[in-house]
Amino acid sequence: MKNFNYDTDDLVVALATPWAESALAIIRTSGKGSIERTADIFTNRDTLLNAKHNSMNYGFILDSKTGERLDEVLVAVFRAPNGYTGQDSTEIYCHGSLPGLKKIIDNFKNIGFRNASPGEFTFRAFASGKMDLTRAEAVQDIVSAKSNEAQSLALNRLSGKIENKINEVKKLILNTISAIEIQLDYPEDEGGLAYVPIDSVLKAEGMIEGLLSTYTTGRVYKDGVKVVLAGKTNAGKSSLFNLFLREDRSIVSEVHGTTRDYLESWISLGGIPIRIFDTAGLRESTDSVEIEGIKRTQNIMDNADIIIYLVDGSLGLASEELDTFNKLKEESSFIPLWSKIDIEGVSAPADFYGISTQNHIGVPELEERMKELIFKGNYIPNNDAVIDSERQKDLLEKCLIELRLFRNGMADGVALDLVAQDIKEAMDCLGEITGEITTDDILENMFSNFCVGK
Repeated sequence: MKNFNYDTDDLVVALATPWAESALAIIRTSGKGSIERTADIFTNRDTLLNAKHNSMNYGFILDSKTGERLDEVLVAVFRAPNGYTGQDSTEIYCHGSLPGLKKIIDNFKNIGFRNASPGEFTFRAFASGKMDLTRAEAVQDIVSAKSNEAQSLALNRLSGKIENKINEVKKLILNTISAIEIQLDYPEDEGGLAYVPIDSVLKAEGMIEGLLSTYTTGRVYKDGVKVVLAGKTNAGKSSLFNLFLREDRSIVSEVHGTTRDYLESWISLGGIPIRIFDTAGLRESTDSVEIEGIKRTQNIMDNADIIIYLVDGSLGLASEELDTFNKLKEESSFIPLWSKIDIEGVSAPADFYGISTQNHIGVPELEERMKELIFKGNYIPNNDAVIDSERQKDLLEKCLIELRLFRNGMADGVALDLVAQDIKEAMDCLGEITGEITTDDILENMFSNFCVGK
């Protein structure tokens, strides 16, 4: 590893909870001898040395140099190979005082521990065979989940949904490889056609295609969707923004140009993480601050996943916004809204969605349209295996290519020993997904994105 130290022989320590004042905090250690070293700075040393796996032990952490009591704690003991990392490890449940936490961690470093690198505890779990790479990636996905649905999908991956699917595909491919090896080692007829179970290959391809089809859903729940509220001043953007947030975050006023810069916030739409933007009204202006806000609005719109364009239904579509509106209308991710339909005599034209933020008319229809644009018919229930890792997607696509090359080679009569390389390449791709085949660079790139202490 180049940038971080992931030497599994070292004793490591890290704060597993945020560096913030709190009622309680958790400090984790791992490595051969970590229980004995922790016992050296614990009041009830023999109790800790003889503690069973998965036990909780009360006492005080002592300064390694002076014997001074640093904090009243509970120490959880996990013995190899049963703990999270597969190594001996301890967790210290202490008070969440920032000076106190620093003292305890420095104390561990004084007795031979080093600071854990990002994701090192999960890396050790992977290195010990406690989990494959798909489960390891799911750990960080759970930590960073932006909605209940995202957390549920990540939990499915952690429980082995992806690993199990990949293993099923491996069995199918291995069945074919075994048949090829027998034909190559014991050819019954040099000139005859070798029997190879192509149906297993086809089934493997279908399963891979099924996993790949979940990627859009997975990325939606992992990264969220950028939704921009746009339109002229006083069209109702800020009112809709506040309605989505269920709070008065954006100032609502009849004065034109009230919103001069964009506001943003995260919301959950049926479990979908949405990063929503309230933007400056689009109009001609001589105010330098408002002009800058409008420029920023244009930049945000250029990078939006969905643009919701509001038109003041009491005034209608103004001539000066026609060019912008017609340009945006060509985009597939565009939703035209006719606002203020609660006003007497105001109704939405046929090609608009009508909405009233005052009495919530049209909101369910708007939310349903947003979901349609987000998933484009690819929604996957959360009890299915769903991938959200670009690494996994790329390897699955490569595996699919190799399997198709193998089938085409067989159909074209290419020598069996040559096409065998294609199907072995496909198997290697699956091995990379689960971590049976990997490199230090891949592991470092993955685990270095984890938080410290996980």
